[in-house]
Amino acid sequence: MLRISMKPGEYFTVGGDTVVQFDRLQGDRAHLLITAPREIPILRGAVLERDGGQRPDCVVDTPERFVRQLPWDGSKKAALGELKAALTQMGEGPEVQVLREKLDCIFPVRKDD
Repeated sequence: MLRISMKPGEYFTVGGDTVVQFDRLQGDRAHLLITAPREIPILRGAVLERDGGQRPDCVVDTPERFVRQLPWDGSKKAALGELKAALTQMGEGPEVQVLREKLDCIFPVRKDD
């Protein structure tokens, strides 16, 4: 089995008609762009197996990667609210704006919050 490491924008070809381009990595998902002739079926493994197809012998099981995440709970949500309230009391200086931007980057605002 061939293993290829790629950066966004890089691509490889399969035969002369199929091109696979690495678009981006988002979280634990890789986004690929695939151009192939319409006659060549392209199926996700889950769809193939769900419809009764056999898992190819060359597919290897990869171990799940441990991702360290902070558990989100009410106390952390309250602490974030207190930080934002403290920043509001500090005014509108450039340092305060930088801190607000960093908090928004770490804890993006969600519609359900």
